[in-house]
Amino acid sequence: MIRAIMDFNGILLIDKPQEWTSHDVVAKMRGILHTRRIGHAGTLDPLATGLLVVLVGSACKASQYLMSQEKAYEGTLRLGVVTNSQDADGEIVATNPVPADLTSEKIAAAMKAMEGDQYQIPPMFSAIKVNGVPLYKAARKGQDIPRDKRFIRIAKFEMRGRRDNDVDFFVECSKGTYVRTIAHDLGAKLGVGAHLAALRRTASGKFTIDGAISLEKLQALSPAEISARLLPVAEYVPSVALC
Repeated sequence: MIRAIMDFNGILLIDKPQEWTSHDVVAKMRGILHTRRIGHAGTLDPLATGLLVVLVGSACKASQYLMSQEKAYEGTLRLGVVTNSQDADGEIVATNPVPADLTSEKIAAAMKAMEGDQYQIPPMFSAIKVNGVPLYKAARKGQDIPRDKRFIRIAKFEMRGRRDNDVDFFVECSKGTYVRTIAHDLGAKLGVGAHLAALRRTASGKFTIDGAISLEKLQALSPAEISARLLPVAEYVPSVALC
């Protein structure tokens, strides 16, 4: 068992598949690398795919620093349909006609107006805890619990295309921003409602999806090939952040 005795340390960029949680990816990699010292630098919902920054061995010390970096996403939101989770995994709670005069230009202008510093109310279907209980557990019981607003920053929110009521977009945002809530809030702003239909993370800080590998391909690599893919923490994280 050569892998069991290899000392893996560094950052691995993983292309997370749909329907996997971030914890699922970490658990799978613990089996592949034969080590418990694995974490990640920013959760992705099961619906989302794309870049998951995975920290191995001593790189786990960089978790808080790397989590604080801005993220970038490509996605699709669907106008006229509202769900209780604000994404495609939830139950439909409202449907509204999308008027013909809601042009792409109007949508793009509304997206542009959402850029900047602001406060966001996290969705009920989230892992945020209130009085020690995750919100999603209360949401499953049909409860709506008051949530504190969170300061966020949307650096860029722009349209990349439109197919009927499906709007393709690109967004850059700060740590802790719920992209599905951005989609939901845009729908409310436009007066027709909306939910997040698809999402793919393309960047996290200096890391991009171009450098990521699928779990399937990772599993097929030799220990030496895996080691060669590990990015050194010192090149991406100030030494003070590792203390």
